[in-house]
Amino acid sequence: SSLAQAAAAEVDSDDEMGTDQPVFAKLNAMAERGGKVEYRRIRCPKHRYTPLRNDWEQILMPLVEFLKLQVRFNTKTRSIEMKTSSHTPDTGALQKGADFCSAYMLGFEVQDAVALLRLDDLYVEAFQVTDVKMLKGDHLSRAVGRVAGHDGKTRFAIENATRCRIVVADTRVNMLGSYANIRIARNAICDLILGAPPGKVYNSMRNVAKRMSERY
Repeated sequence: SSLAQAAAAEVDSDDEMGTDQPVFAKLNAMAERGGKVEYRRIRCPKHRYTPLRNDWEQILMPLVEFLKLQVRFNTKTRSIEMKTSSHTPDTGALQKGADFCSAYMLGFEVQDAVALLRLDDLYVEAFQVTDVKMLKGDHLSRAVGRVAGHDGKTRFAIENATRCRIVVADTRVNMLGSYANIRIARNAICDLILGAPPGKVYNSMRNVAKRMSERY
């Protein structure tokens, strides 16, 4: 107790003398990285080369103006190259930019992929149809057809009900959305792959949409 009283007396004497606590300036993003410049490279698949060329200005604008990254397209390696600079305000900007470009390469529209830059709780998930059930030949084609539906009707129904974006590329299914919504969409797609009739999935999606509208 005598030690505690002595320590309290010292604190009081420091306060009386007007000793100020040290104030440290906030580190900027460059200082947090230790002054190092970080690089990231995103490969462009062959089938996304022409869409990338058409949408290049729309892709470039959020990366440069919003994230303050330095971006270029390397025609030799056919990849988008990004790096941070002293103007980059956020330490996570490079990862966000890489996620945005990766989502575009998977087949999502620029307007959908740019949501990854604005919101923190969005994710991209992908799986193969054969991961759910080992199918070959016509059976595999029919499973992909059930997921897409006539003129994409089934896919649109799942998208609207779960507020996700779904891309069916050959036998690969890519989904973009929040964790809970992706789980609901994945369950519906897996049911279709396993052979559930679309009408049954429509009913479950209608119930999901109703619950979600009541929740929000």
